[in-house]
Amino acid sequence: MLPPILRLLAPLAAILESLLALLSYRWRRLVSALTAARCAEAGSHVYLGRGTRVTGHHHIHIRGRFVAMERNLIAAIESHGDARFNPTLVLGNNVTMENDCHVAAANRVEIHDNVLMASRVYVSDHAHGHATGAALALPPNDRPIVSKGPVVIEAEVWLGEGVCVLPGVRIGRSSIIGANSVVTRDIPPRSVAVGAPARVIRTFE
Repeated sequence: MLPPILRLLAPLAAILESLLALLSYRWRRLVSALTAARCAEAGSHVYLGRGTRVTGHHHIHIRGRFVAMERNLIAAIESHGDARFNPTLVLGNNVTMENDCHVAAANRVEIHDNVLMASRVYVSDHAHGHATGAALALPPNDRPIVSKGPVVIEAEVWLGEGVCVLPGVRIGRSSIIGANSVVTRDIPPRSVAVGAPARVIRTFE
């Protein structure tokens, strides 16, 4: 049983916890607004959770409400070694990322309106080198960054936990990608796809 003094202090501890949570939220809102202001376009409401990082700000277009929870990385790649890039990363209105997602563009990545990304989702339009004997002779980080084409995730797509979306892919509107799937080819609109590589198991009219 708690001593009487601790029972008396318990309500105060709850109040203090609430105040600290409110202060933390207000601080995150301020940091988020300052980060968004550095981007090429800033949305009407941007919230970046703890540990979320944004790089290559002036190549990033936030076109409305955007929420990224904790420990996400949103990167427009401007250079790698001696190579220079002019990427574009577009985030539509009402895009939500849960925790530990990684979105990176060296060419072009578009995530359209109302897209929901579960935790640990990876979206990239590039890779470290081609799968050739010459490339494999180099350490991975010394291989040149190459892009097989832009990535487009159309409106109202839901990417499940642990999904990977690889370069040159377009995911059609209102599709669902199942957990831990690896998307290597286009997915038609209003489809459900699962697996590694992801395959369409159902398409709705």
